[in-house]
Amino acid sequence: MGNQVDKLSHLSYAEVPTTDPNGFDTEENGPRIGVSYIFSNDDDELDDNVDVSARDQNQEEKHHDKRNELECAVYNRDECIYEKSISSGHMETFSPEKLLNKCKPGDVVEFVATGQYPHWAIYVGDLQVVHLYRAEVKNSFLMYASQGRRCRIVNELYKYKPLSADIVVQNAMEQVGTKDRELSWRNSECFAAWCKFGKREFKIGGEIRIGKQPYRLKLVLSDKQFHVLEFQSLEDLIMERRQNDQTGKVAVIRDLANHLNSAEGIGSEPMGH
Repeated sequence: MGNQVDKLSHLSYAEVPTTDPNGFDTEENGPRIGVSYIFSNDDDELDDNVDVSARDQNQEEKHHDKRNELECAVYNRDECIYEKSISSGHMETFSPEKLLNKCKPGDVVEFVATGQYPHWAIYVGDLQVVHLYRAEVKNSFLMYASQGRRCRIVNELYKYKPLSADIVVQNAMEQVGTKDRELSWRNSECFAAWCKFGKREFKIGGEIRIGKQPYRLKLVLSDKQFHVLEFQSLEDLIMERRQNDQTGKVAVIRDLANHLNSAEGIGSEPMGH
């Protein structure tokens, strides 16, 4: 049992299976835990055939179950650089109308709905956000960009020192119109986080891969149960974490148990961080 616990508590990113890069995954039960999603492009996570610049503001609000969000933390070696705790006050969600009363230029906004990837944007003032959507950086009204999803300000998730609000807005506005092969970000979160913190780690290929795996993703499954994955780059880790966000806590726990073939092996000792 001891060896099994060690494997579950410190599973290497290189040790787990990956999906077919061409998208022909034969698994019928959905995404697997610990799987590389570096071939996917989840900035296309919004509804098909929708023009976010002209969407009806009176659309029906989409469902979001806060209880099914997966708490997690990200470590770069021993430093915690990201932490998501559902009990935190800043994780409360609002309707787009209410969020507009709380936003300030330079804020990072997250749109969430059950079964969808979270979508990130930078609020730039005048009721507008800049975000990466369908392989293009666009300037949209927050109401339209939300597409009926619940919203919240997530400035506090990453622990990096933020840039000044003016610089954050400038970073975002300067990229409007950038698209396709010109893009340096794989998804909306990486783009918004780069605008906010200016870290090259959020860009495609922003870190040299030298064989080491300095990043750890700690998935909090319950008060005493967790699972840890190791990654070579922050970009890879973000792709995996976002897939877990889209899947939801219940499915993540189920798929993790199936993947490891033993729910009893999940580590129960605190990491000390």
